[in-house]
Amino acid sequence: MKLKYFAWVRERIGKAEEDVELPDNVVSVRDLLVWLRAREEGYAQALQHPEAIRVAINQEHADHKEPIAGAREIALFPPMTGG
Repeated sequence: MKLKYFAWVRERIGKAEEDVELPDNVVSVRDLLVWLRAREEGYAQALQHPEAIRVAINQEHADHKEPIAGAREIALFPPMTGG
């Protein structure tokens, strides 16, 4: 599965995207965020407040309860701000 990171999430993790193989117990967006946080310090910093992270599955906005089975791409980004 391809993971894409945007804005300060990308900066803290240190990469724009990566291909990962998820463990069997990662079945929802929430599970993915917990799994990523445990990987390395940069992920932990980027995802220290997972409720603030916005997610898109296959370029469609998704809730953290959303299952990720069959997803080709998941994007993580901070909340949008505007002016």
